[in-house]
Amino acid sequence: MEQKDKKITFMLCIENKDCDDLERRKIYQVLPDGEALKEGYVRVIDESGEDYLYPESYFVSIQLTKEAQEALYVTS
Repeated sequence: MEQKDKKITFMLCIENKDCDDLERRKIYQVLPDGEALKEGYVRVIDESGEDYLYPESYFVSIQLTKEAQEALYVTS
């Protein structure tokens, strides 16, 4: 798995109103997107396996061990 200079971020979904591809209480990988973040959104790899923008308020940041991150890391 190549993770050179990439900071992998994961967030816990706490809301999925009108979002069929999100599950509450599930951990999702977040991709860097500074422009989206400025507007209050995060780019998440959802249940479809694709990355989409969702309201940042639907998630809380979590810290995972390196081993947990590697287990959850989604490769393209």
